[in-house]
Order: sequence, then structure tokens, then C-alpha cells
Amino acid sequence: MLPSIFALPRIAWDAYWRFVDDDGWAIASHIALSGLMSLFPFLIFVTSLAAFFGSQDLADEATNLILDAWPQQVSGPIAREIQNVLLNTRGDVLTVGVVLAIYFSSNGVEALRVALNRAYGLKEMRPWWLTRLESIAYVVISAIVILALAFLVVLGPLIWTTIVAFVPALEPYSYTVTLVRLGTATLVIVIALLIVHLWLPCGLRRLGEIMPGVIVTVALSIAYGLAFAAYLAQAGQTYVTTYAGLASVMIALVFLYAIAATFIYGGHINAVLKGRSEMKAPCPPDMPAPVEAPKGEKGL
Repeated sequence: MLPSIFALPRIAWDAYWRFVDDDGWAIASHIALSGLMSLFPFLIFVTSLAAFFGSQDLADEATNLILDAWPQQVSGPIAREIQNVLLNTRGDVLTVGVVLAIYFSSNGVEALRVALNRAYGLKEMRPWWLTRLESIAYVVISAIVILALAFLVVLGPLIWTTIVAFVPALEPYSYTVTLVRLGTATLVIVIALLIVHLWLPCGLRRLGEIMPGVIVTVALSIAYGLAFAAYLAQAGQTYVTTYAGLASVMIALVFLYAIAATFIYGGHINAVLKGRSEMKAPCPPDMPAPVEAPKGEKGL
């Protein structure tokens, strides 16, 4: 049952203080740093996997697909550094370097697990090696899915060009290809958030229990991305002056830090809503009714 619109400010306020009490800002910085450090190993693995299948173009498109949802001022410098790294990456998927890349990529998944367990008030009881293997599985599956989507995105413009050749009247609508790219990147993010909230932390949750937090995360991330892009367009030179050669890294860290905070806050939104629904839940039908004392014993 959805909360009343009048209760939304109270829910948002309660979720914020849960976020603060659970060291949300500190965990967000952990996610940001782990995410940035995991990005390069993950893309090295994606590139190696694409080369294993004989297509370097897929790796380039997969990189673009991951960064399409980032503001251009953030993704541009990072994309250049990624290209410099990937140009020197071997294509052998069985090398020790790629195995290490998979392992280091899983650190980012582990950071998300810690954040969601804290947000939902859970204590991880599974052995560390099992959760680490699960994180590695997420990395491998994510790489395969991103390459599959990249293949579809690469194939999409070719299909559209063929259609326009037969129906020239559709040429003014070529901008739809760009919209499809952005829509695909957004869809990947939404699906990833759903999977992470459902299965990454310990315990089980229903789709309806996690959807509010996912919606809040996506909405706040889009709003922050637009605001941060506008800020960088006006004051981006400040980062270059302050951090010199590290400006692109610092911009990415600040961006990821805020995105991680919205991700954790979405988990706290779900936790607050779950707590409110449990407080309003009726007593179970098998709960025994309270026993009344005999009339003669009430004064005892």
C-alpha cells in the first residue's frame, strides 16, 4: 500500500537521518573510490572478453554504453584515460592480469553489498568467500550483458541506415538513434539497481519493496547529473586550477560520491517504508487473544 502524499516529506526526512546515523556519507566515499578503482579493471576484462570473440569495436561500444549516462564533462576525460589503458590491454582472456582485473572489479560490488546491508539493517551471515564468489559472478555476467547490449547498439545504426535507404522520408527522425542509446544506458542502470537491491544484500525482498528506492535513486541521480554538468560548464576550470593533472579524477570522484549517496539513500527509503508498513500491519490471525482475569480477581 502506497503512503499518502502528505507522508512523503516525513518519509524523506526519516530516511535522511537513517542515512546519517548509518554513516552514509562515509560509505558513499568508500563506494565512490571502490567504483572508480573497479572501473578500469572491469573495462580491461570487457575488452579482453571482446577480443576473445574477435571484436574490438564491441569493447569500444561497451565503454561508451557505460559512460553514456554520465555528464559529458565527467565522462570525457575518463573516457580518454580508459582508451589509453585499453589500447595496451592484451586480448587473452585467460591471462593472470585479467583474472586479477575480475577480482579487483568485484571490490566495487562488495562496497555496494556493505552499503545495502547497512541501509536495510542487516548483518551479513554468509562466509566471506561465498559473497566474494557471488561478486565475481556479478562482474562476469555484467560484462557479458554489456557486450550483448553493445552488439545491439552497434547493429542498431546499421539497421536504421538500411531502413532509411528504403524509406528516405524517415531520415529526419535519425535523432531517435541517439535517444535509443540514452534509453538503453538508462535501462541498464535501472535493471542493475533492481538486481542489486533484490539479491546483493543478505535476505530476500519483493519487487514492490525495492521499487520506491530505485525510483528515488534514478530521479536524484538524473537531477544531480544535470546540476553537476551545469556547474562544471561554469566553474570547471576551478578543478583544473586546484588539482592540475588530477582534475579529471577528482571530478569523477565527486560525481561518483554523490551518485553513491543517492544509491544508499534509496536503500534507506525502502527501509523506512518497510518499517512503516510493518507498524501498520494487523496482528496475525493465529495470535491468541489476551486473556481477561476473572471479575473477582481484577482488584488483585
